[in-house]
Amino acid sequence: MGNIDRLLRTVVAIVIGILYFTGQITGTAAIILGVLAVVFLLTSLVGSCPLYLPVGLSTKKE
Repeated sequence: MGNIDRLLRTVVAIVIGILYFTGQITGTAAIILGVLAVVFLLTSLVGSCPLYLPVGLSTKKE
C-alpha cells in the first residue's frame, strides 16, 4: 500500500470519527461507518489491504 493510500485512509477514518463524536452520524450509518473507519485505520497501520491481494492491485510505487 502506497503512502498516499495510507494517508487518505487515515484521513477518512479521522473524519468519520469526528462526525460520530459530534453527533453528525447516528444509528446504523454510524455503526457501518465506524467499522469502516476501524478497518481503514488497521489497514493503514499494517500497510496492506486484504482486498488488494486477490485482485493483484498495488498502490505502492516500485
